[in-house]
Amino acid sequence: MTDWREIEARVFMRTGKRLPVVLVRGEGSRVWDEDGKPYLDFFAGTATVSLGHSNPVVAEAIADQARTLVLTSNLMYTIPQLRLAELLVDNSCFDRIYFNNSGAEANEAAIKLARKWGHEQRNGAYEIICTENAFHGRTLTTVTASGTARYKEPFEPLPPGFVHVPYNDAEAIKRATNEKTCAVFVEPIQGEGGVNVPDDGYLPALRRWCDEQHLLLMFDEVQTGLGRCGALFAYELFGVEPDIMTLAKGIASGVPLAALLSKEHCAVFTPGDHGSTFGGNPLATRVGYEVVKYIIDNKIPAKVAADGAYLEQRFRSMEDRLDIVKGHRGKGLLQAVVLSRDAAEEVVRACLERGLIVNNVRPDAVRICPPLTISREDLDEGLAILEAVLAEKGGGAPK
Repeated sequence: MTDWREIEARVFMRTGKRLPVVLVRGEGSRVWDEDGKPYLDFFAGTATVSLGHSNPVVAEAIADQARTLVLTSNLMYTIPQLRLAELLVDNSCFDRIYFNNSGAEANEAAIKLARKWGHEQRNGAYEIICTENAFHGRTLTTVTASGTARYKEPFEPLPPGFVHVPYNDAEAIKRATNEKTCAVFVEPIQGEGGVNVPDDGYLPALRRWCDEQHLLLMFDEVQTGLGRCGALFAYELFGVEPDIMTLAKGIASGVPLAALLSKEHCAVFTPGDHGSTFGGNPLATRVGYEVVKYIIDNKIPAKVAADGAYLEQRFRSMEDRLDIVKGHRGKGLLQAVVLSRDAAEEVVRACLERGLIVNNVRPDAVRICPPLTISREDLDEGLAILEAVLAEKGGGAPK
């Protein structure tokens, strides 16, 4: 048998640590390794495989579009791109859209848009206030906008124009605002930062402040959008409309696609300001259209909200009975179990041995973000494995 891990060790650049498993196929909420062992997937490609693995809606859209038209220049119109654009605009608070290939690219475009707006509307203002523990991507600019020092330090000097303040602290954003500020850029719920949910008043306070100071409010919904948190977009959960929003991950259930959306008043790009060879190609946008339409037509956000309430109930029960479980946080099917010690990597590996894929989003937090279509039976099966592992690692016993 081919030793795939040996090949990886020999030829790949080492940019991260992999789990010791080679996956070869998937269906629904499950994947299988090269030895035929099944795993429940409570990670879903970092909250990306929104409709589950090998979903017929996705597979049929890919096959049909691949036989029709995969790519053409964005100098021409294509129907899948326009259909998805209209669907997203009609079902959001935004007026304009531009398609990209990844969340990092969408965030780069959002930063460019905000800076051009600042040049035109705030006397050349260019600074963007971001938050600590934020994650906006791995390009040089988006990693600078992110709020984790260890991701940035190897690549200094970094692009100027980013100010960082604590998350969930509106007063800190007010103190950081000056004549150079053009925008405030936050995740409505921090994903890579540990699934951090702000107080109910935080995002409304940012909206009021941006309105008072004539600033743009930008939401990175790369991880939280498209039903993941129990609403089509997470901004709806907080009763706040941003001026600019970015989407990626679950928008096409695993096919690379992202989007930048904005209100009309800040859609200041003009021809030549931005572009992409692959962004918004017919193949990706056809899949994106079918995925987003499925999510809307089948009321997936409401199903996710119910699943989220069920998860929270189960987590509270674990808190009561297991010493290692300190708490939980999240919305919908973006959740984290908070541990009383830095044991998340141990828990992830023990779960993997028992056939469950979860993620150590922080040393003391295990992230759970399965496909949005997961059944209650699969949720229960995965939670039973997780609870047994937690009991083994930290005291207490599952009922």
